[in-house]
Amino acid sequence: MIPVTHETRSVKPLSFLALALLSSALTTNANAANLTIWTHFEPAGEVAWVKAQAAEFEKKTGHKVQVVSVPFGEITDKFIQSAPKNQGPDLIATQPHDRLGQMAAAGVIEPMDKYITSRGDYDKTALSAFTYRGRLFGVPLFAEAVALVYNKKMVPTPPTSWASFLATAQKNTGNGKFGFLTQIDEPYRSYGFVSAYGGYVFKNNNGTFNTNDVGLANAGTVKALSFLNDLRYKYNLVPEGVDAGAAKSAFVDGRLAMLYTGPWDMGDIKKAGIDYGITSFPTPPGASGKWSPFVGVQGIIVSAYSKQKAAAVQLARQMTSSPAQLAFNKAGGRIPVSLSARAKLKADLVVSGFGNAISVGTPMPNIPQMGAVWGPWGAATAQSVQRAGQNYTQILNRAVTEIKSNLK
Repeated sequence: MIPVTHETRSVKPLSFLALALLSSALTTNANAANLTIWTHFEPAGEVAWVKAQAAEFEKKTGHKVQVVSVPFGEITDKFIQSAPKNQGPDLIATQPHDRLGQMAAAGVIEPMDKYITSRGDYDKTALSAFTYRGRLFGVPLFAEAVALVYNKKMVPTPPTSWASFLATAQKNTGNGKFGFLTQIDEPYRSYGFVSAYGGYVFKNNNGTFNTNDVGLANAGTVKALSFLNDLRYKYNLVPEGVDAGAAKSAFVDGRLAMLYTGPWDMGDIKKAGIDYGITSFPTPPGASGKWSPFVGVQGIIVSAYSKQKAAAVQLARQMTSSPAQLAFNKAGGRIPVSLSARAKLKADLVVSGFGNAISVGTPMPNIPQMGAVWGPWGAATAQSVQRAGQNYTQILNRAVTEIKSNLK
């Protein structure tokens, strides 16, 4: 018999406590999820934000989160290949919405309709971007679009009509200065004009795109190309050879009154100390609708093959909440799609200015068939501004014929 000493007597009651604690820990661990999240973010602040969100989630729920960096150019194909083999992540932060259709068609992402029932705080444009065939397939986090950035020294009051825009642009053109510049031969930037005149890429019926209905050769798109041509040859605003880089350089140098660009140029503009404002482009002349630029949205997607979907969705919701979007903006300056987050950032000219453009914008089609569009459409847009007074209908008909051929 083992003698009962002072030491063994003191250990006995503690051993029961230890067993109870161990049992509790085992129960907790059994219920805890081990999540993997892929991210393509490279800026230190944004990577730190993902890790901070993971740490907060772990502390709040007891679940574990592993953050894995995957290059942006590899993340879509790698996920589609690995998810069915249960080798992929539980969720991705973030995925551009124009890759959504490819992933949804492959069956690798989880529909979010039953999880995200309260959507009032999300920008409607962003929700539309993540809707594929009528279903929500992700939770939007941030967005971008082009808008009119103006130098307040040259443009004290931003133009709100085409007449005031033209007068302001022409007034500031000459003597080594420019009133308005952009890269007019590029379809992403020019889509806002296409939309204003009634053109479109594919007809969108509540999140389902009809690829048999291509609107890039209709009367509206013809008028849009004519307008782009006029910017160069009728109004003498955008000289030949001006690309995005040249336009930005002129603005940064203080030689340009109004620059048509996106938030990606704002870092250099801020560094240059330009006193700027940001506004929407006014309705172009003779347009039946309002300017509505292409919008790119990125958000969190959840794997359809995740074995911990409830926890993955919980993390996705946390990362796209208003407080998280505020923190993400602070980390990298991205524009939130949370309306309440934007309201708290209303003093930030980048957020408020481009946020307005996003809200009135049109999401780029999120289907893989867009791959058949960019080349012919881009060539047609470039050709339309090479010389004055062209046959835009002929140019666009050729482009649409090529697009439809590519779609077969």
